[in-house]
Amino acid sequence: MTISPKKLLFTVFLALLLSFTNLYSQSENEKIDNLIEQKRAFNKKNKNSIVYKIQLYNGNETDAYKIKLNFNAKYPEYTIKIIYKSPEWKTQVGNFNTRLEADRVLNIIKGKFSGAIVLEDKI
Repeated sequence: MTISPKKLLFTVFLALLLSFTNLYSQSENEKIDNLIEQKRAFNKKNKNSIVYKIQLYNGNETDAYKIKLNFNAKYPEYTIKIIYKSPEWKTQVGNFNTRLEADRVLNIIKGKFSGAIVLEDKI
């Protein structure tokens, strides 16, 4: 059985087309993988992590420090900070990684500090 020149030419053309398509798709996949790696590197350098804090007080400086001392006496295992954001002083507890963790601590301290709330913050 002989193959006509037209069929042979068509088969060669089809094979070449498929090989070019395959090379192009591999090239595109490599570009996509490269972009994903660049994005990962960027995210590591420019980390904007969200943390959760419990705010115990928002008001004047004297009361903020009183609440800090009172909290430290009752719950020394948690870190507490006084932050000044004009025009008020804030007494805040911890940097919790998850909202669930912050809510658990809030439930523990809610009896002594009824006005406490969980806030989301970027670091």
